[in-house]
Amino acid sequence: MISPWDRWHSTRCCLCCHVRTGTVILGVWYMLINAVVLLILVTALGDPDQYHLTSAELANDLDDMDDANMCIASAISLLMILISGMATYGAYKQHAAWIIPFFCYQVFDCALNTLVAVSIVVYPNTIQDYLQQLPENFPYKEDIMAMSNVCLVFIVLLFIGCILTFKAYLIACVWNCYRYVRARSTTEVLIYVTTNDTTKLTYTPDKPPL
Repeated sequence: MISPWDRWHSTRCCLCCHVRTGTVILGVWYMLINAVVLLILVTALGDPDQYHLTSAELANDLDDMDDANMCIASAISLLMILISGMATYGAYKQHAAWIIPFFCYQVFDCALNTLVAVSIVVYPNTIQDYLQQLPENFPYKEDIMAMSNVCLVFIVLLFIGCILTFKAYLIACVWNCYRYVRARSTTEVLIYVTTNDTTKLTYTPDKPPL
């Protein structure tokens, strides 16, 4: 009998890659994205005039983001680089424990997106409020606001649903990589113990010493 949970277990992801390869690629991708974000934040902290915005609306919105908030965002980006690096190292060197922090982050991120979808269903007027806060020169702002509220909610939920499906697939890939690495490590330990026991039995004398 195969449990329903084991039916979802696979060593392949993206139709061709091994789950270890997919986890390594995903970890490297997250490290690159967060490294770029960290570089932009650090540069903005060092030279704020370089990222001065000419749009008055956007400038007023970003004035609220003081140096403390940018430092917090930089720390989060640095933490994400560390977590992604741990997952990449754990998948490459087959250390299952190193993959757990990245997996927990994925679950937390997916849960937040689910809460966003639920909040849109419960409070559909928040979409219109968000659109009104956009700058006047935002592309197609008037056309989007002219749409009905039901149509906007449907489009946003469809978009978030696609994102959640993709994130759930990535979570499954990382989880399968963790299970594969853990099972492989357990198998190697069992083989080592069995080999040692066989060796001990082979050299055990037939009669006890006098």
